[in-house]
Amino acid sequence: MKKFFGFLLLFTISVSYVQAQHDSCHLQISLLTCAPGEELYSTFGHSALRVQERASGIDIIFNYGTFQFGPDFYKKFVRGKLLYYVSIEEFSSFREQYQFESRSMQEQILQLSCTDKQQLFAALKTNAAEANKYYRYDFLFDNCSTRLRDIVKANTTGTVRFANILPAKIPTFRNLLYTYLDNGGQHWSKFGIDLLLGSRLDIKVTNEQAMFLPDYLLKGFANASVSSKPLASPPQTILQMPTPLRGNSILQPMVVLSALLLLVIILSFMPSVKAQKALAFFDFLLFLILGLTGCLLIFMWTATDHALCKNNYNLLWALPTHAAAAFFLRSNGKLISYYLLATIVVQAFLVVGWIFLPQEFNLAFLPLVLLVLLRSWLIILKPFNHGTSERAAA
Repeated sequence: MKKFFGFLLLFTISVSYVQAQHDSCHLQISLLTCAPGEELYSTFGHSALRVQERASGIDIIFNYGTFQFGPDFYKKFVRGKLLYYVSIEEFSSFREQYQFESRSMQEQILQLSCTDKQQLFAALKTNAAEANKYYRYDFLFDNCSTRLRDIVKANTTGTVRFANILPAKIPTFRNLLYTYLDNGGQHWSKFGIDLLLGSRLDIKVTNEQAMFLPDYLLKGFANASVSSKPLASPPQTILQMPTPLRGNSILQPMVVLSALLLLVIILSFMPSVKAQKALAFFDFLLFLILGLTGCLLIFMWTATDHALCKNNYNLLWALPTHAAAAFFLRSNGKLISYYLLATIVVQAFLVVGWIFLPQEFNLAFLPLVLLVLLRSWLIILKPFNHGTSERAAA
């Protein structure tokens, strides 16, 4: 029995010594995961690294999601040339900001050796130096979460292994974004994202690629190991706030555009002169807006650095040529009839191949496609109907 207690005492002293060695640098680094907010830029949450050094009283945040709002902000943003940078701020002010926005915060302490923590801290400071802090932001592959994943991996002795955090049915990038947009009631933002971002968003994600989202980075770190030891402690809530996300509004794109389609169908079969004049103006606006939208999609594809805007199959229904055709819809010429007939063929092909094309379309685009089909067909028929009416009157 004495030997047993002697062994237990020796074991306790050894563990204490190892822990003392492990914490001898008085440095703690942790991953912070912040909940989504109301604004579109905060819909997907946020990640940052917190560094605490007890000896000096340091408690700071390294934030890779900062950008400058200057006079050329919108120009750079649209062109995909807006630079993000690493900023350093006090944890207290960082926490106050998220408390003000009513966004909860979780913390995972990295279980690294003293040497690795010092190396990681040095790498963070090097990244934050004026000469190094700027980088070209990429929403999926190089953002405030992926940078944290990569810098921790690069400054950890041994290989960081991430266990699977994906469901059995592997999602696409678009599937992952939908979860947050739907939960946040961001249906119009979802409509805009589906309009501007092309088929590259429909690639199935890998385990590590999913960590472009803060919640998946949290899951990745919670299930990661280094030399068979956990990379991070289980997440602990350090700021609990009621969610700022609102309920769903009834004025969602699908509801609004379906109501518009129903109204146009009713007007299309009303013989009154006022209804036909209203439809003539509507047809002009419909084709003009869709054409200008197509021009925007071409511009985003070819003239910007937004890689996600390339290969956009929305151009099948937002044909840029509609912008010119809008001015000739009532010309009754053969050329416009042939154009509208070609439009009908393209739209019919799109409806038939809706689920087979390599890009997932927002369901709210369907009423727009049906509107173009309906109005194109009736505009083609109008000269014939008009002539029939005149012959009947004679």
